[in-house]
Amino acid sequence: MKKHSLLLLLSLSAMLALGGCGGSEDADAPVRPSDLAQPNDTTVATQDATPTPEATTPVTEEEPEDIPPEEGLVHSPLTNEWIDEELAAQRPIAVMFPIDRAAQPQYGIGEAGVLYECLEEGSMSRQMGIIQDWHDMETIGNIRSGRDYYGYWCMEWDAIFVHWGGPYYLCEVTGRDDFDYLSAVAVGAGSAIETPAAGAGAFFRWGDNSAPHNGYTSGAKLLSAINSLEYDVEHTSALYESNHFDFVPMGEINTLEDAEGAFTATEIDLTGIFPVTKSSFEYDEATGTYLKYMYGSPQIDAATGEQLAFTNVIIQDTAWEYREDNKYLKFQTNDSGRMGWYFTQGRGIQITWTKEDDFSPTRYYDMDGNEIEINAGHTYIGVAQEGCEPVYN
Repeated sequence: MKKHSLLLLLSLSAMLALGGCGGSEDADAPVRPSDLAQPNDTTVATQDATPTPEATTPVTEEEPEDIPPEEGLVHSPLTNEWIDEELAAQRPIAVMFPIDRAAQPQYGIGEAGVLYECLEEGSMSRQMGIIQDWHDMETIGNIRSGRDYYGYWCMEWDAIFVHWGGPYYLCEVTGRDDFDYLSAVAVGAGSAIETPAAGAGAFFRWGDNSAPHNGYTSGAKLLSAINSLEYDVEHTSALYESNHFDFVPMGEINTLEDAEGAFTATEIDLTGIFPVTKSSFEYDEATGTYLKYMYGSPQIDAATGEQLAFTNVIIQDTAWEYREDNKYLKFQTNDSGRMGWYFTQGRGIQITWTKEDDFSPTRYYDMDGNEIEINAGHTYIGVAQEGCEPVYN
């Protein structure tokens, strides 16, 4: 059984200017919160005489009670929705989903309470879904190889990394004693630091697509492999922080209407960040969610036939560089005071983000330094190369 211990922070070298923002297409000039007109300061006149207040009866506003609708329910760390306390105690899985055209649609991706998207190489992006309720999922995938920076986001959730191998530098993560993973093939195969195909029996080829777009798993197979490897099924690490996000108080919604510097954002175009997939969102006022698109079409979960929808959309401006082979990328996952954007309820604000160490949650703050309160529901996190920005209106 692996022991959890805090290791050294990931230290990455300075960002190279070459090849930023996806490297293959120029996006339209983005709208930035700093470009928006700000109201002029006004002076409020004061009266010399203070009027005598009339006698009134104090009114006490009742705070909404955070009481579960049924006994045994608690808030989900991923979405803040009510879930069974036994489910909340269970470690999630972090699944590597490819988003090539030939790999669509994906099975089970809509179950991800948090979905990450980041470039890998060749201006192509990949997604990692953090899934809490996975035991009974019949089909998950297809599944592709991992990258080390996804591993560090996986650690935030004390999740079990599910992937189909990966390049040699991923071994720096999969070789750690405090990192649990399941892989269909050896990681860094043929390299001096190769790590084994842990739990390879949990994966299978299926469907009409040809390899590598036909690799899948299931909840039952993952659980069998996890038990065989003696990984902890429930959260046991003292480093895990269940209060990952700062959610709005029970019964409230953060509309951003009164937020300083807020702007309208019913459409979010990430083409300048992900030039191949052209990821984008459209706000659906009826559901209060952003509907996800790729290649100009809805991104669908094949298991349900439904389009991916997110209550919260977060974009992180992130330092990066090429690795020594000038092919694979490095992203600096642990950093402080980096810029970003938060979108919800058809509006947006500029933010900053900080991640202190491998296991610490990424925290998000408004421009006054207050941690932002996000709404209950699914969250999309797009990791942008430094200097690449979303376009919104």
